[in-house]
Amino acid sequence: MLKRLALVVVLAWALGFAWFALTLPKPLGRAKTDGVIVLTGGEGRVARGLEVLRKGWAQKLLVSGVDREVRPREFVAVYNISAAQMACCVTLGFESVDTRSNAREAARWIAANKFRSVRLITTDWHMQRAVYELSMMQPKGVVVLRDAVASQPSLETLFTEYHKLLARYAEHLLGR
Repeated sequence: MLKRLALVVVLAWALGFAWFALTLPKPLGRAKTDGVIVLTGGEGRVARGLEVLRKGWAQKLLVSGVDREVRPREFVAVYNISAAQMACCVTLGFESVDTRSNAREAARWIAANKFRSVRLITTDWHMQRAVYELSMMQPKGVVVLRDAVASQPSLETLFTEYHKLLARYAEHLLGR
C-alpha cells in the first residue's frame, strides 16, 4: 500500500513538472488593460513593459522590485523615456525583494489606481508563481493578463521554479 502511494505521488509530481515545463506562457498581443506591472529580475521585462506603455496598451506602469539605489532620472536615461512620461505614467516600486513582496506592492498599486485589469510581465518560467502570489493579494474582480517574456530556461531553472510553486501551494493549503 505504501509503495503504491509513493508511486502515485511520484507520478503526480512528474506529470505536474511536465505540464509546468511544457506549457510556459507566451507573450501577449495587443490586449489593452488599465495598467501594466513588470516584475524586475529578468532580461527584457522592463523593455516589454515600456513597449506596452508606448503602444497605448496600458495607461500606467509599475516596475516592481527596483533597486533602492536607482533614481528616476537614471531610469529615464537608461530606458530613453521622457521625463513627462515618467512623471505621468511610470511608478518605480522599491519595496519588493521577492515574488511575494512584488505581489503585495502590485496589489496596493492596483487598489490605489482603482484598476479593473492589469497586464503582468515577467519571464515565462516565473509567471505561474507570480500570478499565484498576485491572486492571493489583489483586489477582487481584477483581471490579470499574462504577458510572458520568452526565455530558454535551463532544466535546473524549471526544476527550481516548479518546486517554489509547489512549496507556495503547500504553504497556502497549510494556512501560512
